Amino acid sequence: MRIGIFTDTYPPFINGVSTSIISLEKALKEKGHQVFIVTVNPDDMSYKLEDENHLRIPGIPIGIYDYRLTGIYPLKAINTIKEWNLDIIHSHTEFGIGTFARIIAKQFNIPLVHTYHTMYEDYVHYITKGHFNKSSKKIVEYLTKFYCDKTARELIVPSKKTYQLFKEKYKVDKNIHIVPTGMEVSRFYKKNVDMKKVEQIKKDLGIKKDDFVILFVGRIAKEKNLEFLIDAQKELIKINKNCKLVVVGSGPDYQHFIELTIKNKMDNKIIFTNAIPWEEMPLYYQLATVFATASTTETQGLTVVEAMAASKPVICVLDPAFSNDVIPDLNGEVFNTKREYIDIINNLIKNPSKIVYMSKEAKIMAETHSLKYFAESVLDVYKAAIENKENQNWYDKLREKIRKKGLDE
Repeated sequence: MRIGIFTDTYPPFINGVSTSIISLEKALKEKGHQVFIVTVNPDDMSYKLEDENHLRIPGIPIGIYDYRLTGIYPLKAINTIKEWNLDIIHSHTEFGIGTFARIIAKQFNIPLVHTYHTMYEDYVHYITKGHFNKSSKKIVEYLTKFYCDKTARELIVPSKKTYQLFKEKYKVDKNIHIVPTGMEVSRFYKKNVDMKKVEQIKKDLGIKKDDFVILFVGRIAKEKNLEFLIDAQKELIKINKNCKLVVVGSGPDYQHFIELTIKNKMDNKIIFTNAIPWEEMPLYYQLATVFATASTTETQGLTVVEAMAASKPVICVLDPAFSNDVIPDLNGEVFNTKREYIDIINNLIKNPSKIVYMSKEAKIMAETHSLKYFAESVLDVYKAAIENKENQNWYDKLREKIRKKGLDE
């Protein structure tokens, strides 16, 4: 199968969506399919064919992290895509290149599958700066429903949480496939990590052998609710002086949280690493005793799966994005309040044998996200979209025959 993936975010930009696309590209190739990528040019406003399978088109920054919006579709790009002779188009963004995907799909009569990655209503404040948030969310809802319900033949979502958004709130009446993002989980296995490098990182960060390390990995932004973990850390260190919080990532509020930490005199108990290269991330998961997140804005939470693959129990807020993976008292724990979170951490500090048990179960759960199962699930959706196309063409032809017969009579 010749598969075109259209996305606004792709390496060198690394985030959850980019990681998902890298995983899908790799998984499909391993199954013998040809994958073609259409994405933005991060360097300048020019068309760029990097190789026969990777096309970059002009994009301008929009003020939300590294995202760029495309609105210029060079004729050369259209001709290149036409030459690819795609069987299916898989878009991963509702706007920008997502619009280009719709244009190409319609122009060349190619079935369009779409994956919805981002809960946009949680991010409109980056554009509105707090003004007209209510009306802006309505606009986002309308545009999302239009793209996902009116143009895509089949829709993929990564979790039950997103499925419920479309079915219960947006009232989308079409096929919605829940396909959790797959990943190369083995790269996070402890046996595949250079533990000498991990020990060096611990030394550099001031992490001692007997420290209980809580790890957070993600974008450093207010919607990730990092303030919750920082506030809880103030309580935890009163009881457990060896408890440390390590924060891996960068983002718009990075400096704010560093200043907050210094203000609370916790800079020796909360460690910020800033952004870490993608290939080094398995080393940082091995720093942890447990992984924690209080974010309620995830569609799935890939860092949770990565942590589990690294054999780290996950302590997460009660949210549907994590409910399929985190099973309380088996591979992690779930909290509603700060008091519950603190009690969970304190209990695990006192029961190291429970951590050992949870670690084994966490790794087992992570294996369900392997690339093999991911590719098979997505290919099933592609086949459904293609069959839908063929049925539609057959119906159109039949209708045309009936129409002509009627005219002849």
